[in-house]
Amino acid sequence: MKENISFLQRYKKDLLAGLIVFLIALPLCLGIAQASQAPLFSGIVAGVIGGVVIGFFSKSNLSVSGPAAGLIAIVIVAIEQLGAFNIFLCAVIIAGAIQLVLGLLKAGSIASYFPSNVIEGMLAGIGLTIIIKEFPNALGRTTGSAGLPDAEDGFVMENISTSLQQVEPAAVIIAITGITILALWQLRGFKKVQMIPAGLLVVIIGTLINEGFKLSGSEIALGTSHLVNLPMPTSAKEFFGQFTLPDFNGMMNPDVWKTAVVIAIVASIETLLCIEATDKLDPLKRNTSGNAELRAQGIGNMMSGFIGGLPITSVIVRSSANINAGGRTKVATITHGLLLLLCVALIPALLNHIPKASLAAILIFTGYRLCRPAVFKHMWEAGRSQFIPFVATVIAVVALDLLKGVGIGLVISIFYILRQNMGIPYYYHRSSYSNGDLIKLTLAQEVSFLNKASIKETLDKLPPNSKVIIDASRTEYIDFDVLDLIREFATSKADAANITISLIGFKNIYKVPPAASERDILAELIENEEIPKRSSGDHKKLLKQLNTEADNGNKHTPDTPETKLTINGNATQN
Repeated sequence: MKENISFLQRYKKDLLAGLIVFLIALPLCLGIAQASQAPLFSGIVAGVIGGVVIGFFSKSNLSVSGPAAGLIAIVIVAIEQLGAFNIFLCAVIIAGAIQLVLGLLKAGSIASYFPSNVIEGMLAGIGLTIIIKEFPNALGRTTGSAGLPDAEDGFVMENISTSLQQVEPAAVIIAITGITILALWQLRGFKKVQMIPAGLLVVIIGTLINEGFKLSGSEIALGTSHLVNLPMPTSAKEFFGQFTLPDFNGMMNPDVWKTAVVIAIVASIETLLCIEATDKLDPLKRNTSGNAELRAQGIGNMMSGFIGGLPITSVIVRSSANINAGGRTKVATITHGLLLLLCVALIPALLNHIPKASLAAILIFTGYRLCRPAVFKHMWEAGRSQFIPFVATVIAVVALDLLKGVGIGLVISIFYILRQNMGIPYYYHRSSYSNGDLIKLTLAQEVSFLNKASIKETLDKLPPNSKVIIDASRTEYIDFDVLDLIREFATSKADAANITISLIGFKNIYKVPPAASERDILAELIENEEIPKRSSGDHKKLLKQLNTEADNGNKHTPDTPETKLTINGNATQN
């Protein structure tokens, strides 16, 4: 029997969660647009599209999409390079199309190919970039009619030192108050009031502080250039006139396409990582298809570009807030988008009282959360191979740009990955007897070209007159180059060094040359009394002994000490 309950009753928690997410998203949409040096209305447009359009097409029940802090550095550089925001919108449209194609090609696992240390470094670098770029707004610095820092200021210390020459006391008070509230809201002692969105409280208190200065006639009250400046339409025609349409001549600009590729890659990675994190937080433990999410994000970004919005990603801050507020279905996400639309359409005059210093406080704290000391400590404890690529990515993202920073970090991380993988392709066991050595190499489950150098060095250093067994019975894959190396050693180099070699367990498709069997080698040793029968028992016992030692053996590289097994079975270290 079907339940006879109203929509409001069924989705009461989702509607409440949508309201709370809206209160969090509103200042973030405005703040990210401000930090991106784009029209403030473009942040609202992206928030609406992220909530309503992507919320409808997405298969995720809990993820909330909108303009993201992770794309700020890209947007700043792109708008400056392309010369106009309406040309930049072409890149947003193309990026959406690329994401849609990636989703159709089932590229939803792309994020799995980026090392976590590079991703952590990218986020920390973005955090530092946000702090540096928002520092002037926190101090009340204005440049030009828009009251935004010059794009050419970049991320150098000059940006901070110049800002110190123009300080507005009211802006500093509002920014410090906002950061303090955001910090206190992270403490357990404030758990009872944490249902009140800290971002909304920062905006309200910052606005009240400035209005208080105005009412008291104080000279430090912030003027229009220090406040949010959204257009106030008096009619529906004027409202729709706020939407910026793209200049499609930009489609012929190669730089537009380069920017689109960067946006598509970064936005897709950030979205897929957020989706993965959101699924882990889902109380109902539902899984979201990465391919379906890329398709939804692609449709959303194409629409956002067509009507003047910033690029969109899934955002973990809003998604986790949705879960904590009780959201369980897509109704919460869509509700938050509709509320954003109603707010900017009906009460823009109220929004224009918000100080930019309040938004700067939210963004500075957001940046701090991305690059907090605990992140650096965690990466340091993970070891040098994790910490060095992480720090290199952070520095490069701040000093250069996001794409170059990730590229540099990825190259350094791959170097460490290659270095680690070179030394673990096999287990090495060496038994000594009177006239030589019995050496057994048990290959790992997968032996790739990365292991070629290590295996070549080991084969080259095998002692003359030794007996060598190479066992591939546990191996599922052997790279062609490694096979070629083993074939060459078995057919020519082994004879030259008077090495008797046994190749066992190799699949027929590998076509290794015929060689002495492991039993033949052991039989020869026993016959020559180089391995006495009383210590080896019989062939089967010795084979079992070797295989047991292989199971429990140490991974060997040419630089590590070898373990020699003497005739009586006692192990000694070289």
